[in-house]
Amino acid sequence: MRTLTHKVDFCVVGGGLAGMCAAIAAARKGIKVALMHDRPVPGGNCSSEIRMWICGAHEENNLETGIIEEIQLENLYRNTYPSYSIWDSILYEKLRFEPNITLLMNCSCNDAVMDGNRIVSVKGWQLTSETWHVVEAASFADCSGDSILAPLSNAQFRYGREAMAEFDESIEPETADDKTMGMSCLLQVRETGSPKEFIPPEWAHKYKTCAELPNRHHVVEGGQNFWWLEIGGEQDTVHDCEEIRDELLKITFGVWDHIKNHCDDKDKHANWIIDWVGFLPGKRESRRYIGDHVLTQNDVRAGGPFDDIVAYGGWSMDDHHPAGFRYPGKPTIFHPAPSPFGIPYRALYSKNVENLFFAGRNISASHAAMSSTRVMATCAILGQAVGTAAAIASEYGLSPRGVYQQKIGLLQEQLMLDDCYLPGEKRTLTELTAAARLTASAGNPEMLRTGVDRPVGTESNAWECRCGDHVQFSFDVPKSIETLRLVFDSNLNREIKNMPSYYKVEELKYTPPDTLVKDFRIEYQDEAGAWHTAVEYTGNHQRMVKVPLNIKAMALRLTPLSTWGSDPIKIFACDLM
Repeated sequence: MRTLTHKVDFCVVGGGLAGMCAAIAAARKGIKVALMHDRPVPGGNCSSEIRMWICGAHEENNLETGIIEEIQLENLYRNTYPSYSIWDSILYEKLRFEPNITLLMNCSCNDAVMDGNRIVSVKGWQLTSETWHVVEAASFADCSGDSILAPLSNAQFRYGREAMAEFDESIEPETADDKTMGMSCLLQVRETGSPKEFIPPEWAHKYKTCAELPNRHHVVEGGQNFWWLEIGGEQDTVHDCEEIRDELLKITFGVWDHIKNHCDDKDKHANWIIDWVGFLPGKRESRRYIGDHVLTQNDVRAGGPFDDIVAYGGWSMDDHHPAGFRYPGKPTIFHPAPSPFGIPYRALYSKNVENLFFAGRNISASHAAMSSTRVMATCAILGQAVGTAAAIASEYGLSPRGVYQQKIGLLQEQLMLDDCYLPGEKRTLTELTAAARLTASAGNPEMLRTGVDRPVGTESNAWECRCGDHVQFSFDVPKSIETLRLVFDSNLNREIKNMPSYYKVEELKYTPPDTLVKDFRIEYQDEAGAWHTAVEYTGNHQRMVKVPLNIKAMALRLTPLSTWGSDPIKIFACDLM
């Protein structure tokens, strides 16, 4: 056994989507990051070990963008015939090959050294290499879901459901308790070309009639991913996890036995087989930190109009019954929530540990609010907000709270520049973009200068054109242009999930959204009036593209040449930097 020490600016514990986006965002801002994750693959609940699809805000044009959109578009481009091995590899490479990230996989955080109310270092055991890893950092982010740094640092946290009266939350019980939402071992199945038998293990539970599965729709169709195979909310979802897992497996194999051998609709499933069963439970709820603000049901219902908005939610307040599968009624209640609603920065750092951020399902929120903010697309943009804040804290020598007090506007500007939508906010245009004369061969080019990079309500906020049209930025004197930032249309209303929940005989094929610009040309005019091609960009499959130019120009012209299938074209931003 050995001990290795890593000295970085920012340490993230937990490599689900929140932790991934926190680490990537901070690293891309130029600071040194260590990510400690206790599993062999990143992604948390969306990884091949758990296989929950990525959910987020409802309603039109509310799809989460930024790093999470980058990851999902990469998957649509490369994971042509969707495979979880390809999906895992995409998540892995985003961390492993980011230059400023030290990636510590299979490493379980189990200790922290404190100096007063500051974390000095954390320590993790890496099973695969028999190595202790000690990470010293200026700031830390707990994105572990279970908030492992809370008991290790004495950070304040909550567990269970608040009493209705504490925050005047109508959907909470009258008396506070330690009950939570449970966890699930998901089931994936595959259709074959002929009937297949299923012999259940002797230890599986027996469900001989459909009446034994009340309110649990168990036909493989639509979006069936067996999320309702859930228990644990009446136990301790942290310390009783192994016991809960054992019971979940008995339930899961028993339910499939029912579907194959006893169900009224068993003939529909004659050709179906088990493709995979999760042996690592996917958790919904455990410890939740207390920050400078606790997000509540009333904040959600009011739409979250916070001055320090850094992310948004939009999933219903989806409150699963603590008894889960053992409860005969409907397994969850979808309490209405507006979409989108704002989430404040003050809910993303500790109230009493000076250098501790957090992101994911463990943010500072009541049980009611958390039932909405816990879904993974929301967790991802929370992570990007935290990683960006950590980079600002490092640059200016600030605590997480200091970023709120002194640099919240800068944090919001950087998030929007990195394609994170903040409802109600507008991105400040760069000086070059604002000062240029703007013309186009078709459409209204001024829509590129709205400072909003998606449709909102009746406003398209897009320059609409066709392949071969161009937009031109012109100046009276030559200007140095280092980078061109482009935001294309990735169809923020697409319904396809990051991965399928089951596999039919007919092959499912993924492709980039047909609305995305695939090929484009950037030209510039020199001081003598001559035009030159700066870049001929082919095969683009991303929504936000930053093109390095390093030119001096009197004018710059963008011409979209082709898309992945759609014409006309929408472009939301073309920023000269």
